[in-house]
Amino acid sequence: MLSYSIIALIMSNAVNNRRDLTILYSRIAVLILIFCSFFTYNIFYYDYINNGIIILNGLFCIENYSIFFSLVILLISALIMGITSVFNLKKNNSYIFRLINVKNVDWKNRIVSNTMNEHYRIMEYPLILLFCITGTIFLMLSFDIISIFLSIELQSYALYLICSIYRNSESSTNAGLTYFLLGGLSSCIILLGLTLLYVNTGNSNLENFYILNNISDIFYYSIIYNNNIVDLSSTSFNNINIVDILSSINVQYIYIQISLIIMSVGFLFKIGSAPFHFWSPDVYDAVPTVTTTFIAIIPKISILIFLYKVLYYTSSNIIILSWVNNIILSSILSLIIGSILGLTQFRIKRLFAYSTISHIGFILIVLSINNIESSKAFFFYLLQYSISNFNAFLILIVIGYTLQAYYINKEKYNIIKTKDINYSPVQLISQLKGYFNINPTLTISLSLTLFSFAGIPPLMGFFAKQLVLTAALNTNMFLIVIIAIITSVISAVYYLFIIKLMCFDDEIYKTNSNRNNIKNEYYISSFYSFSISFITLTLLLFIFFESDIYRILYIII
Repeated sequence: MLSYSIIALIMSNAVNNRRDLTILYSRIAVLILIFCSFFTYNIFYYDYINNGIIILNGLFCIENYSIFFSLVILLISALIMGITSVFNLKKNNSYIFRLINVKNVDWKNRIVSNTMNEHYRIMEYPLILLFCITGTIFLMLSFDIISIFLSIELQSYALYLICSIYRNSESSTNAGLTYFLLGGLSSCIILLGLTLLYVNTGNSNLENFYILNNISDIFYYSIIYNNNIVDLSSTSFNNINIVDILSSINVQYIYIQISLIIMSVGFLFKIGSAPFHFWSPDVYDAVPTVTTTFIAIIPKISILIFLYKVLYYTSSNIIILSWVNNIILSSILSLIIGSILGLTQFRIKRLFAYSTISHIGFILIVLSINNIESSKAFFFYLLQYSISNFNAFLILIVIGYTLQAYYINKEKYNIIKTKDINYSPVQLISQLKGYFNINPTLTISLSLTLFSFAGIPPLMGFFAKQLVLTAALNTNMFLIVIIAIITSVISAVYYLFIIKLMCFDDEIYKTNSNRNNIKNEYYISSFYSFSISFITLTLLLFIFFESDIYRILYIII
């Protein structure tokens, strides 16, 4: 249905040139995603999905966890698309179109012009997002080297376009170009890894590759631990020396691991994991907040689910040169870099970028363990990370709307000049100073979300980190657990600093007398208020329906 809907939108887009109707395309895209979510949910009723089903001649494989996170992606994408589907105004609809067409900006009084609402005039925006969502779902279902690369490129090219789609924003264009160049480099690394995988195994289908890898694993295990069973120096079968056979298997097994290491480097680059994280803070900060919300959540879900699928059948601790060690090393670096470098940030979205890197470190810990308990922790942490991140960015967007009727009191505070403020009204952490006096409800919601990021009980983030650390302790990963606890405490510092700034510092804003009429028209729409309140209450009251979530996780494992 998603593919047919994209074709229908392309055709309707080709015959329509009214930019003021673009919001209707976003609303149609939301309905498309909701219907796709309904159809995806119905698939759970088929029993054969429990064991997986291969479709399209082995290009794709449908499994329970991939279907579940496809449903998660569709619902979160519908919420993100909903941001561009509603106007944050009470009445006077003619003012909406005046706001879209006005091009003057009053920088002195921080009057936000039409550029903040440019996403209402970009007809291609919902279409590109649907292309990206299609690529993410295909990647999670991919079961062949061909479908893997085509899916990751479909997702990546859509992300490049989304970053640079705001043509009037210089920083957004620069971020899109940076993302395109570095993303192209990571795609080349992925292609190199997949090519070496095909060369070493002679198969493009992952099922055949899993079989060859496991056979090589068994033989390699026999070389190391069971070499006293037979005399390898004298044993032969039909004039074929078994030593040569085992040696070739050994070489092939190492080549397979090298191919997986190279491929994993490319995918770790895509999700912004350390030490391949350097593009992430720059892109997060430069693109509009609406776009950052999508980039920070959707691509990471699909890539992490795909890595889980590959690692489930190929993880091995027999040799030092295992691609699992690459995941473990990246998780440790992500925890350290995401926590320590986040302390030096004064821009809110760059801080959230380093926070994401730290969370990726926790996810990679359980990804590398590969047992039932770690799988449950992996799925749960990925789920809570997605909804918490969406809530944080949505609150930032709404705060930007609420500040349109205010300007900074320079007698109390002289703020650093920001760039492209119409695309991202809240850029600096200091802009949240004393925001509790303007809107206490939003302040409390953001504070609870940040507490969940920090892992404060009894919020949802605490249980996610508890599951991760428990799974790591049960596999004797004591050093990593110590590092995770220390870095979690360090990262709590910058979360608490934001809360302290909002709740306990003096207010720095004054009401703009020239905008009093607009202030009376602006409000938090029902979509924003319902989404923020529902997700915040989910994070806060998770302890009351904890068993239901865990039951779902056991079903999809």
